[in-house]
Amino acid sequence: MEFASLVTGMEVILKDARDRLARMSVRELLTSERAEVIPTGPGPVADEGESAAAVLARLTKKERKSVLERAEHVREMLTGYRSGAEELARPGEPRPEYAPGLSLGKRYAAKASELGLTVRSMERWAQAYLENGEAGLVPRKAPADGGLGNADPRWVEAAEEVLGEYEEESRPSIKLVLERVEARLQAVFGAGTVPLPKRTAGYRWMQELERRQPTFRLSTKRNREIAERPGGAYGKLRPTRPGEYLLMDTTRLDVFAFDPVTLKWVQAELTVAMDWYTRCITGIRVTPVSTKAVDAAAVLFQTYRPRPIPSTWPREAAWPDHGIPRAVLIDAEAAHGPITGAVGPALAPETLIVDHGKIYLSEYLTSVCQRLGISIQPARLRTGRDKGPIERFFRTLREDLLQVLPGYKGPDIHSRGLNPEKDAFFFLHELEAIIREWVAVVYHRRPHSGLVDPHLPKLNLSPTAMFEHGLARAGYIEVPRDPDLAYEFLKVKMRTVQHYGVEIDGRRYNGEGLEGLRDMAGSDVELAKRRHLLCIDPDDITRIYFRDRERTWHTLRWEHAPGLQMPLSEEALQFARRLAAKQYTYPNDKLAVSLLLERWNLGLGNSLVERRMALRLSREQRAVEFPEKTATTVDTLPSVTHVMSLPAQAEPPAAEAAPVVEEGDDDGDSLEELDEEIDFYATALKDIDD
Repeated sequence: MEFASLVTGMEVILKDARDRLARMSVRELLTSERAEVIPTGPGPVADEGESAAAVLARLTKKERKSVLERAEHVREMLTGYRSGAEELARPGEPRPEYAPGLSLGKRYAAKASELGLTVRSMERWAQAYLENGEAGLVPRKAPADGGLGNADPRWVEAAEEVLGEYEEESRPSIKLVLERVEARLQAVFGAGTVPLPKRTAGYRWMQELERRQPTFRLSTKRNREIAERPGGAYGKLRPTRPGEYLLMDTTRLDVFAFDPVTLKWVQAELTVAMDWYTRCITGIRVTPVSTKAVDAAAVLFQTYRPRPIPSTWPREAAWPDHGIPRAVLIDAEAAHGPITGAVGPALAPETLIVDHGKIYLSEYLTSVCQRLGISIQPARLRTGRDKGPIERFFRTLREDLLQVLPGYKGPDIHSRGLNPEKDAFFFLHELEAIIREWVAVVYHRRPHSGLVDPHLPKLNLSPTAMFEHGLARAGYIEVPRDPDLAYEFLKVKMRTVQHYGVEIDGRRYNGEGLEGLRDMAGSDVELAKRRHLLCIDPDDITRIYFRDRERTWHTLRWEHAPGLQMPLSEEALQFARRLAAKQYTYPNDKLAVSLLLERWNLGLGNSLVERRMALRLSREQRAVEFPEKTATTVDTLPSVTHVMSLPAQAEPPAAEAAPVVEEGDDDGDSLEELDEEIDFYATALKDIDD
């Protein structure tokens, strides 16, 4: 290839593999597809060494200052000025011993005498500075060996293998690990083959291996979490709108609550639902002793139907009601008085993220999610970071609220006080009310470091502000408006209707909604086709709910419900039946319930299961609030209501009182006859009791 300078510009003369000549402009050679430049060598490449920026970045503040001072000395030797330029000369520069007219040898000798070093050292400094600048003056360090020094690779490999075996075991001592490593090396390679470290070096090497695989310093639980971390890059779900991912988890509260039945302390559990995008808490439920599937369903129901805000809460803690058409804008205070609102936002979750707890993977909760179109995504086993936001909420709750309440017992046994049980003060429903108010007033209004808008990374967002941001980004949230939505969160049973009603687990229910469906006779196939769907609340079996063909809900009551003044759980009735079967040959449900209540009144319910059942019966609030069903009566008709709302008419003048007719002795029972009647019934009842 040859270049030729012509009037039209620079051109090249090329020769192909067949020795044919061709003329082409340089521009065409570089841009056209007719020719391609094929390099024969590697061309210019970057230096194999590290860049000056990388070398200086590794230095500490003190080391960087020392390197800069050394560079000033070198520049003064070479130029006579510490800055390296005459225009930036400092007062008194150049000094006589570093005058530019002097030879480099004299200047090197003057600087060596000033710093107390040799002339050879000054020459090496100057040469390194001329080659690499200030980075060349950085002292060379020995290559990083991870703190293991001259440890034999076979010893390091055996030590890492032994440490890995303690991931699921209790914490060992360093001495035991060193002995196991020595025994393993002798068994594999023979005694004396692999050099073993001295005692001090062995402890130092184990402390260095602690950085790679923690075993001795942290708790065993934390060590297991670190060992289970994935080896590659971390990934996580990234929600883009409110309601896309709903986190749900249960934790044991670090506060002892008060038992309203036995007036003793009891441990409580907290179940929470959190919207991942906004970090808003959409459902809260505190349960005694342990949590059941019905509690998880109740928390999920609160996501759709937040509870109304109490009148004692501040106004700014209220959330606006959802489900109202946006085109309708009225002054709510003028029409209905002060705005009440709800305790939290209403959402329609798409995916529910839970752990592998029995209550979350139960048929009860999964069927509810299936009916509502919610997909369930279980987290990985023993991987708390998959539900990181809700785990962080539990820690914030403990540090900001629970630790200031009476009865606080700390996060673990090592943090517990001498006798925190005696300080238990709040009942279960009171503790739940306190947590709800703290969430609404404090947590939802405080900026959260995990809430970030990529377009405005410096903007501090609270869960409330993030919810408004999500509405502006994803649009209006359409929450189901079905007033009978609460029935979808109950347990489902399929039963036929008999002449006495329906029977579920030996309990008979009856009501007005079954009229026209009774006495169904026929084959088993026909009966299977005539079964009806019944919804049951496991916390209150005194009533069940039935939906007819017109999709109207009816309430069916248990035949023994009139004798109870409180809800009765399904678990309590089963225990009552077993209790009655031990004392009577043919017990019935009424007798079984009476024996159970008497046992609790006498304080005989001492087992953990009995305490949980008694505490559930003593709760003042229900798991799921159902809509009130009002029957249509005459006084609720529109015409009658209009008449009843008319102003009251003037009362007619009072009529003259009728004369009192004096009665004789024969008109009523005498006192003696009344006493005889009372004595008769008392004796009769006594005979029956005997």
